[in-house]
Amino acid sequence: MARIIDITALPIDHENQDFWKTMAASILRVQAEDIGEIKLLKRSIDARKRPVVYRLRLEVFLVGEADTKIKFEPNYQNVADKPRVVIVGFGPAGLFAALECLKLGLKPVVLERGKNVRDRRRDLAAINKEHIVNEDSNYCFGEGGAGTYSDGKLYTRSHKRGKIEDILQRLVHHGASEDILIDAHPHIGTNKLPQIIVDMRETIEKFGGEVHFNLRIDDLIIEGGRCIGAKAGEQDFRGEALILATGHSARDVFYLLRDAGVSLERKPFALGVRIEHSQDLIDRIQYKGELRGEHLPPASYALVEQVDGVGVYSFCMCPGGIIAPCASAAGEVVTNGWSPSKRNNPYSNSGIVVEITDELLDKAGYTGTFGALDLQKEVEEACWKAAGSTQAVPAQRMIDFVQNKVSKDLPVCSYQPGLVAVNLREVLPPFIAERLAKAFEVFGQKMRGYLTNEAVLTAPESRTSSPIRIPRDRQTLAHVQVQGLFPCGEGAGYAGGIVSAAMDGQNVVRKIAEDLNLD
Repeated sequence: MARIIDITALPIDHENQDFWKTMAASILRVQAEDIGEIKLLKRSIDARKRPVVYRLRLEVFLVGEADTKIKFEPNYQNVADKPRVVIVGFGPAGLFAALECLKLGLKPVVLERGKNVRDRRRDLAAINKEHIVNEDSNYCFGEGGAGTYSDGKLYTRSHKRGKIEDILQRLVHHGASEDILIDAHPHIGTNKLPQIIVDMRETIEKFGGEVHFNLRIDDLIIEGGRCIGAKAGEQDFRGEALILATGHSARDVFYLLRDAGVSLERKPFALGVRIEHSQDLIDRIQYKGELRGEHLPPASYALVEQVDGVGVYSFCMCPGGIIAPCASAAGEVVTNGWSPSKRNNPYSNSGIVVEITDELLDKAGYTGTFGALDLQKEVEEACWKAAGSTQAVPAQRMIDFVQNKVSKDLPVCSYQPGLVAVNLREVLPPFIAERLAKAFEVFGQKMRGYLTNEAVLTAPESRTSSPIRIPRDRQTLAHVQVQGLFPCGEGAGYAGGIVSAAMDGQNVVRKIAEDLNLD
């Protein structure tokens, strides 16, 4: 019988299995030679005080005992001749919806407006180097969606939506490190995600599914009040149902639905800036002045503060990361962040965003279904114009922003298209800028050294979540108005990251299978 124990270890000892065995023998009151296999189940860092330690959860077997856990099996079946489900969008929600189809005996037919991973890279290079935005192939659109070239963060609080371990196991099955099964805040890394996404697509195709690239939908196919597919150019793609998993940046889809008479709702989101510090500074702050060394990862942080009744918080924090240009159309600039698997770049970046509530939207005049989207677009366009109508971004040193003055110069920054010194209060609405300035002063008190003019703010961080919700029935997960239409993932307003979007994709397919009496 396995025994579960929790121990703490100094960084130098956290991977030392002899140390594990010694601790396990002491806790279980047996001899060290009686300890057989030890498995690491969970790992987290406790940096609340010195010394920084790891907290480990171990599964311990005595000599002669065996691990009886059932090994993960994906349980996919050939679906070439099975009922078809059309999936629009190949980000995390669409991808895991397609894999769930393979489990439940449905044939996924995926329509992705962007390119495959290999071809998509050229368009990302064009944004960074030539300031050219391909509206169908960029950091938001293409194989794997926005998740492919993100940090690959796999942490979520959405435990009630499904089995997080199932999502992680399927990623490991397709090449992700098993570390994601044990880390408290797992991530994969931008350098490793693309091949994992390709392997998943090849699994879908191997078992009879279809994945079509370079297909932007023009209309829905609705017959007898039921959505059974979508049109893309002169092609019709029909099935038993349609899953709409187009991501939070597919604005044309929102307008398409509106024009088709499909009901939509305004949805609160968050908007602000992306801040970059040196990673060494964040390490010193978070590790209480200790040298990080080789046994601790680059430090991260999470900040939140209520300012004038509204939340201001860190978002998508990327240790050892890069700020990326994430516009999805001409005439706008958007920032986001990513990190490689080793998180070994010299910079640390994070979104710092203000919660945009219904009350704030109404007070500022952004009313109606598209009010939040209108605000998002206005800020992105204002930033584009202020920085010279290229993919360069408006930027300002941190203390200069708090003191409301243009920076005389700017520090070196990881954002490749370039920075232009701008007073960000001129491109951000006052109800956002003022709360950011107040929050930065509080954050500087919480993390001594965080408020510094060596940090640079870039704007905007605006694609935190969808500004539109596509309403669906809580029980069936189908649209409240159109049968057979299943809004899904971040773009529909029902997820907030890779894992929650993936689980939402799985849940929608299960409901479709129930509706077709397949499960």
